[in-house]
Amino acid sequence: MGKKQWFHGFAGWLLLASSLFAAGAAWAGAQAVAASGQVGTLKFERHGDHGRAVILIPGLEGGPWVWKDTIAQLEKNHVVYAVTLAGFDGMPAPARKTGLMDQADTSLLALIGQQHIDKPVLVGHSLGGTLALRFAGEHPALISGAVAVDGLPVFPGMDRVDAVQRQAIAERARTQMAAMTPAQFQAAALGYMQHVGTIDPKLAAQYAPMNARSDIAASAEYAAEDMTADYRPLLRQADVPVLEISPYYAPDFAKPPLQLSETQKAAYYQGLLANAPQAKVVSIAPARHFVMLDQPEKFRTVLTGFLDSL
Repeated sequence: MGKKQWFHGFAGWLLLASSLFAAGAAWAGAQAVAASGQVGTLKFERHGDHGRAVILIPGLEGGPWVWKDTIAQLEKNHVVYAVTLAGFDGMPAPARKTGLMDQADTSLLALIGQQHIDKPVLVGHSLGGTLALRFAGEHPALISGAVAVDGLPVFPGMDRVDAVQRQAIAERARTQMAAMTPAQFQAAALGYMQHVGTIDPKLAAQYAPMNARSDIAASAEYAAEDMTADYRPLLRQADVPVLEISPYYAPDFAKPPLQLSETQKAAYYQGLLANAPQAKVVSIAPARHFVMLDQPEKFRTVLTGFLDSL
């Protein structure tokens, strides 16, 4: 497959899928919040009172709702910090409108310092997974490990084009998304959740309507910055255990140009993480981008297995 065909196939399909419209739903979890606050551009909730600390970072437009089952399981034996990025899930957008990934990274560093969190494990979904990998490359001595749930150091397909092309593509996506009305934003979220987010139509219908809780302009900026970035060089310093969870749903990869087996998709992800000394990819199927919603039991088994191995 040529570069152009690959990009317009795999990356083009994921352009609005894996990054642009992760439905930001209100979290109605029943877990008790031990503490909460804001550090920099992050809002956090703390659950649990003992064990290794885990910081949960949702993806684009996400909030603690995406980790509801994960928090319920982990808080029994871990101190869990569930964070929300500014502009997502009803949180006000950052005052500084650019450099949002940098602000999130700085805020994670401040959260660990101000809350005196001893070598936590970062667990991020989608854009949150990208942030977790970036942090592992920048501050490996401060964490015990990183888990990226369908989040990568470079946006899928963007590894096949140069930095100038990535910037141009990201700018077009930013302009397109920022111009959406709230109604268009919600409609796009429903389409995303139905076709890429989850396998279960009921889950799609449950979470997609709450997309409008996130700020459209901030979401567009985060998405564009994610598509522009390439954190692969940083991973050479990420000398901590790194787990990448790769969801796979066979019907989505049954026809060209997206014709990939489960093994081939996992191998592609492993290649993007080649610079990380201790990176491992685990595939979970059948599942789409929100693997923790499609396969909660399998996801819990893989995540707790990783945490127990540290």
